[in-house]
Amino acid sequence: MRKLSDRGAIPHEKAFSLWARLWRLDKKIHSGVYRFDLPMAPAAVMKRMIPGLGLFHRVTVPEGLNVREIAALLADAKVGDREKFTAAAANPELLANLGLADKGVEGYLFPDTYYFPEGMTETEVVSAMVEQFHGAVDPLLAQSKSQLTPHELLTLASMIEKETGNANERPLVSAVFYNRLKIGLPLQSDPTAVYGMEGAPKIITHKDLKNPSAYNTYRIKGLPPGPICNPGLPALKAALAPAAVPYLFFVSKNDGSHLFSVELAEHNAGVKTYLGGGDKPPAKQAGDKRPLKRRAG
Repeated sequence: MRKLSDRGAIPHEKAFSLWARLWRLDKKIHSGVYRFDLPMAPAAVMKRMIPGLGLFHRVTVPEGLNVREIAALLADAKVGDREKFTAAAANPELLANLGLADKGVEGYLFPDTYYFPEGMTETEVVSAMVEQFHGAVDPLLAQSKSQLTPHELLTLASMIEKETGNANERPLVSAVFYNRLKIGLPLQSDPTAVYGMEGAPKIITHKDLKNPSAYNTYRIKGLPPGPICNPGLPALKAALAPAAVPYLFFVSKNDGSHLFSVELAEHNAGVKTYLGGGDKPPAKQAGDKRPLKRRAG
């Protein structure tokens, strides 16, 4: 109710809350993103926020999608136009207004279930998702004791998100990246190599790892310039709290889990066991939560 009052949608927060309780409507309100053409009567405001009464689209944005994938998802859900959303997400003026002029919007579109009203513009959708990010993530980042900046933590979280969907493994994957950063070993994360590629391949090959992208951690040292997807809270928590383990390598077992190793020889043995031959890049470390990606370096 406070946000409604702060934005001028309702004149008196306490009076509106009392009115809603008297009519037993307070329990029917769905959290979401709403647009109000002010001024509006309390009944009209409430109508917009009750499923089945207001005209809005319910859409769930899962963890791990990039900007272009989110644009396609929203377009399929009849929430705006794909090209217009992509353009809005890259609009310098909007990015400046959102405080992301030097970062970009990738990583800051929070994965969640949204209720977007009919007629909401692509710019408003982007802004709403970034606002949702700040509400959910800023309190978490405020507790950080990491030497990484918030943007770097978000970048690391995006890599963890793409590497594994196994909740128990996220802190281990995080530890591998932290350990490599500490000793100056390239991160060599497969998903970074194909980030930004049009129609990114489902199976990452040796050739893909030669992609001359600024995000390709097989070619650059340290973290990429920014996130490679929009991670969820579990991945962010793993980036903030890596496991206390000495692992430097991991390889996919092709069953949704990974083998973690300290020594390269041990890792190479795991690569041979789980990957066999074929068009595979040199043994390093990586993995992916998507079942169709069978390669790990």
